Amino acid sequence: MTTNIGNLDRIIRIVLGILILGWGLYAQNWLGVIGVVPLATGLIRWCPLYVPLKLNTNK
Repeated sequence: MTTNIGNLDRIIRIVLGILILGWGLYAQNWLGVIGVVPLATGLIRWCPLYVPLKLNTNK
């Protein structure tokens, strides 16, 4: 598993994931759990959706 997420993409995913999780906690809504996906992909620097689409934002 090679990294396919660049630095800017990684930062955006981590910030978005934290914001979505925070919104879910604030609104007491279970949909905030969706924030785990961008947060996790940002932290591990690998997106499984990028593989079949042959995308790579890593330099």
